[in-house]
Amino acid sequence: MAIQNSQQAPEAEPLAPVQGADRSYQKLAAQILELIGQGEFASGARLPSERALAERFDVSRTSVREAIIALELQGAVEVRGGSGIYVAQLPVIRSPVFMPQTGPGPFEVLRARCLIESEIASVAAVTRQDADLDRIFAALAAMREHMDDKLANGSADRLFHLRIAESTGNSVLLQMVTALWDHARGPLWSQMEAHFHSAALRAASQEDHQRVFTALLARDAEGARNAMRAHLERVIGEFAQAWR
Repeated sequence: MAIQNSQQAPEAEPLAPVQGADRSYQKLAAQILELIGQGEFASGARLPSERALAERFDVSRTSVREAIIALELQGAVEVRGGSGIYVAQLPVIRSPVFMPQTGPGPFEVLRARCLIESEIASVAAVTRQDADLDRIFAALAAMREHMDDKLANGSADRLFHLRIAESTGNSVLLQMVTALWDHARGPLWSQMEAHFHSAALRAASQEDHQRVFTALLARDAEGARNAMRAHLERVIGEFAQAWR
């Protein structure tokens, strides 16, 4: 007969929130929107530079970029290529200030992909079978075939990354990559792509993917890891560049 322990185990303390989580792009966008409503940033006025906003609010420039795009989606600001970001002539100011929670921002997702998919590529270089290579190459060929079709190219791009995860033989890794790609299909991501996605970006990505495939073909784990990391770091850099 089991003896019951008269002392109950102490309850686990809840995990503390990640430091800086309350300084996400949603909160930053709400702060800027509130300043617009208070008149600090007047209708039609140019907003301070991303660098100045990052310093003022003590956040990264990529958080500022995401916040600006969230505000653009709300119609509160206008992004004018080569000129800057301006308060809309008739900005929609909600009272109280409301900024919908739309999940992780594009840069957060891309950084997670950079960490996770780089290691997946390294594992795939060792575990892949010839049939896996055939499927990965088919996705790579589809990307090249649809270089001038953004949607079809993007679909093949996604499939390329999923095929690599699939070739590890680990269903959890495949689910993780699928979930990361699903995160990158919201309105914030679409608006980011509208500003920075181009035919040149697709061409550069094609070359990146070819380097990943070459490393997989050679069973070069380190080469596959480095090629995947370089690819995703380049995409992050493209999306973080100055407004056109």
